[in-house]
Order: sequence, then structure tokens, then C-alpha cells
Amino acid sequence: MKSKYSVLIIGGGTAGIMTAAQLLKKDSSLSIGIIDPADTHYYQPAWTLVGGGTYNYDDTAKPMKDLIPEGADWIQDYATGFDADNNIVKTQNSGEIAYDYLVVAPGLVMDLTLIDGLESALGKGVVCSNYTDPKHTWEVIQNFKGGNAVFTQPTTPIKCGGAPQKIAYLAADHFRKNKVNARVIFATPGTVLFGVKEIRETLQKVVDRYGMHFKPFYAPIKIDADKKIITYKYVGDDENQCVTNESKEIGERISGEALIDMPFDMLHLAPPQTAPKFIKESNLVNQDGWVDVNINSLQHNTYPNIFALGDVAALPTAKTGAAIRKQVPVVVENLTFMMNNKPASNKDYKGYSSCPLVTGYGKMALAEFDYEGNFTPDPKLKQMLVFNSAKEHWRLWMLKKYGLPYLYWNKMMKGEAV
Repeated sequence: MKSKYSVLIIGGGTAGIMTAAQLLKKDSSLSIGIIDPADTHYYQPAWTLVGGGTYNYDDTAKPMKDLIPEGADWIQDYATGFDADNNIVKTQNSGEIAYDYLVVAPGLVMDLTLIDGLESALGKGVVCSNYTDPKHTWEVIQNFKGGNAVFTQPTTPIKCGGAPQKIAYLAADHFRKNKVNARVIFATPGTVLFGVKEIRETLQKVVDRYGMHFKPFYAPIKIDADKKIITYKYVGDDENQCVTNESKEIGERISGEALIDMPFDMLHLAPPQTAPKFIKESNLVNQDGWVDVNINSLQHNTYPNIFALGDVAALPTAKTGAAIRKQVPVVVENLTFMMNNKPASNKDYKGYSSCPLVTGYGKMALAEFDYEGNFTPDPKLKQMLVFNSAKEHWRLWMLKKYGLPYLYWNKMMKGEAV
């Protein structure tokens, strides 16, 4: 390990590895350090399928040492802070490391303290999450004998905003096929099933097909695992609408001003998620605690030799690996410009993200969109004979289960354009 690198990268996730690999493809002589404490790198998009019992968890993991690109140094340590004025990153065990250029991509962290009772409940009994233990999710779904199957998400941004409803659809399909008498409820603080109109129309049909209860404006604030009750704050304007005849069927009760108690026989949720503590406490973030970058160039708004991408960047789009796939080439080109004493003039990132929305076993729709919420399907899908990816298709399921993992490990992680 050196005390200074030309390019220092915080994070050995999708964004960090891809950036290092693409930079070294352009110039193998670059001195690049990657700070990441983890031994294992996970392909997390497949955890939805693990939670649905249709993918092997072990196949989502690879040793970090096998993924660090040849020519980069792996600093197996925790970043703990910044002295950005002096181009220094502080670490837990390796001291201070200097850089010419810094790429901030540590991902985000689960903050279980933001929902009362979550810390003691999660991962035990019938409270599960694909975000933390998808194998446990599958156990809970298999053992479910009937009643309220509640799927929910927090008010914070989360990795892949569609994931909490994908597992709801797989569970609903499983219950239907196995004749389990389930009331499947999807409750979200959001206003709609999905922000992109074409996708929303498809998902409404999916919800209707399974007879699911869709509850918008429901922000989870407390879990009582012993009594099997989740409490929501109703965040819509029409407070009188928060408990209806449908609510009586699932046993909801008003328990205070705009508070709703919902009983559950199983509960799946995305935990609240934030930037890591050392990021939030730095001077690199905006008021919401995300790294403050230009949304098109990914260059920091205060420190021009710092870039951020992936989940930790303050970008008004979904936090997905697909978004990173489009962000990395912009960052790599801008770094190359700056190394050649030119401005970071590539502003081509327009907010592309994508969410493969699994809607049942063997079915998927693919949401691709930009900052404006426009539906932007990849023209290459036509080569797969998928002519409208907003509709459910078995070929898209095959892409999710087989195509995307292959592309991830063999192309994206190796710095090849996809």
C-alpha cells in the first residue's frame, strides 16, 4: 500500500470496481487504490430471487480479492473521514492516504434505529428483509400459513425502490399456487405504485390479478414483533380516508392522530437507509446527507477533484446498479480530462436508472427511465424479441435470472462496456 494514489476510490462495490477497471483499461500505469473492508462482494440484484426461492444465495457472492482489477491496490480498511482541502482520506488502521483525485462510492448503510422496534425484530420470526437476509425471507414465505402478509418500505431513499414490491409479487404468486389464504398488503409512503406511467399501468394490473391491497401514504414508524403489529403514520392529505371498509378486512385500527396499527402474520420490509456515518459527518454532503455532486457530470460541487457515484451520490434518480452502469463512463472520462488539464466537461449522465420488476415466477417488466421520469427502454431489447418492456414478458425474466448476472460478473466488473 502506498501513502498516495493518483486515483483513490472509496468502496469496492459495483461503482468502485467498475470505475477502477475502466480507468485501468484506458491507462494501465495509473496508480489506483480501492478502500473497502469487506471480504466478499455480493450481486445484490439477485437477492429478490433468493427471497423468492428461485436463486442460490451462494451464487450471489464472490471473494473481493478476485474482483479487484489487476493494477489496483486493495486497501482492506474502513474509511473514517476526509480532509478534502488537503486531498486526504483518513482510515481506521492504515493512517492517512493522499490522492490527486478521489472517487466516493461506499454505497449506503441500513439504519434500523429509524423505525422503532425494528432492530430487535428484524431477521427473527416472521419479520424479514431481502436487503439483509434473503434466505430468511424465503423461509418465512414457505412457512406462511395464511393471514396478513405485509410488505412495506421506509421514508428514506433505498437501494432499488421497486424491490419491496417485487418480493410482494413473488410471494403473492407463491401463495396463490400453493392455495395459501393470504391477504397480501403493499404499504408505501409513496403516492403511486411506480413513478413511470407505462410501468404503473402494468403494475396496477398485477396488483389486481393477485387481489393485493395497495396502501399509499403509509409511512412505517414502529414495529411490535411480539404483538405482530406495525404502526404507520398516514402522510396523505385525506386523513379520513386512511381506514376504510377494506381496512376492516385486514384488521387496521386508528391508534392516534393519523396513526394506523396494522396486524401482520408475516412482515417484509426494506430497512431505512442512509449514507455511511463518515460521509454524513463530512463537508462533502448536501443538507440531506448525500454527496453533493453535479447531477450530470458527477463532479463535486465544491471540490473539483472529487467525484461521487452510485447510491451515496445526491442524484434525483433510483439507486440501482443499472444507474451506475451509465454513471461510470462519465466519471472515467471526466477524470481522464482532468488528468490532461482539461475541465470535466462530460455532462452526459441524464439520470438513467432501471428497475427489473419481477411480477411473478417467469414474468417481469423492465422499467428504464431518466431524471424526468421518461420511459427510456434500451433498443437492444428488440434483439431479444421484447418490443414493449413495460409489459410482463418471460424473456425479461430470463434476462433477470441469467443474462444480467452474467453481464455483471463477466463484463461490468471487468470494465467492459455494456
